[in-house]
Amino acid sequence: MNPYLPHTPSDIRSMLDTIGVSDVEALFSDIPAEVQGWNRPLGLAPHDDLAVHQHLTGLAERSTGRGLIPFLGGGLYDHFIPSVVGHILSRSEFFTAYTPYQPEVSQGTLTWMFEYQTMICELTGMEVANASMYDGATALAEAVLMAHRTTRGKVVLVPSSLHPRLREVLATYAWGAGLALRDVPYTEAGRLALDGVPDGTCALIVQQPNGFGILEDLTGLKDCLRKTFLIAYANPIPLAVIEPPGSFGADVVVGEGQPLGNPLSFGGPLLGFFATRMDHLRRMPGRVSGQTRDVDGKTGYVMTFQTREQHIRREGATSNICTNSALCALAATVYLAALGPDGLRRVALLSWEKAHALAERLADLPGYDVAFDGPFFHEFIVRCNDPEAAVGRLRRAGIAVLPPSFLHPLGVHDGFIVAVTEKRTPEELDRFVVALEGK
Repeated sequence: MNPYLPHTPSDIRSMLDTIGVSDVEALFSDIPAEVQGWNRPLGLAPHDDLAVHQHLTGLAERSTGRGLIPFLGGGLYDHFIPSVVGHILSRSEFFTAYTPYQPEVSQGTLTWMFEYQTMICELTGMEVANASMYDGATALAEAVLMAHRTTRGKVVLVPSSLHPRLREVLATYAWGAGLALRDVPYTEAGRLALDGVPDGTCALIVQQPNGFGILEDLTGLKDCLRKTFLIAYANPIPLAVIEPPGSFGADVVVGEGQPLGNPLSFGGPLLGFFATRMDHLRRMPGRVSGQTRDVDGKTGYVMTFQTREQHIRREGATSNICTNSALCALAATVYLAALGPDGLRRVALLSWEKAHALAERLADLPGYDVAFDGPFFHEFIVRCNDPEAAVGRLRRAGIAVLPPSFLHPLGVHDGFIVAVTEKRTPEELDRFVVALEGK
């Protein structure tokens, strides 16, 4: 049931007559008139959704003791989620929905899946997308397996700048499939330094932006690879303003969809998106919703592909992932529809502008510097002599960043990573700088 059921004036009159009360105000006659507030103006000025949310959250945190300001990155980001996302998600027809086996009773679910796939294709510059996967890490691993099935190669070129947790999941999948992971170094600017493609290579992975927050230059990469797959692991927010990987000939574009309307929530549940070329449709894992027409000529939606082991023999399945992150994908669909292209572009540009403004101020502080010269989007690494002490000072100032050890697998031992989104206010940026100044 809906949490709110509106009553007509006749409904209200009937209830009041039943209990013998003249009007609604009389229900509260035992409350002293001087503290009754519904008959006088509240004196509240209008504010936008984000400002009201931040104010109420601040009031709540005064009681709970919480209040760390998240400058957290590393693959998950603190973006503002419009209220409409939670409202749609909480509707019972979505919140309790299961696999849409019967299209005749699942048109709502299949419709939003189709819209989700369409928007992912538009963001990534690809031709077809599935209805989502568990998370970005498993989507990347499944993309590598698809490349292996297609090319029969057993070598995967992996950037040394790849997110450490992605590397761990990928290594697990590669071990099971008998694939070899070979590191590709990075330049002093923090960008990929590809020097040749060994025989038997099935895929080159490029993270966009990479684990340092640096934007990679994809120009000409696919030309160097020939039949080898170019797999892009992309953050969807920057794709609103940068050229999508599909424009550079990427064979597969995958990523973590959490920034699209899903909260941090202590790291889960997450959302993996997966898009590819139409040539690879039948090799793609997951499920695909398609548009069709019924016998009366009306537009309808069906489950076009379900390439999993439940529906075909085990050795013929393209994936052992048996479902998609449906509710998280619905959140992304509502988020993208609510913001539209201009709104998403504004989120991206605000994140970019605020990140660069903070980076410039930190670079002016004695003992601090931005680690790489390459162009970054909204995440960057700060170098300093004692990153543990710096992170400790930020923590005491009520600011949360990832521990410096996050960067150790990437070869960085003298810095910490900072992510800035559109939610960070000028006052919060000031607090960050003051904390490192030691004032």
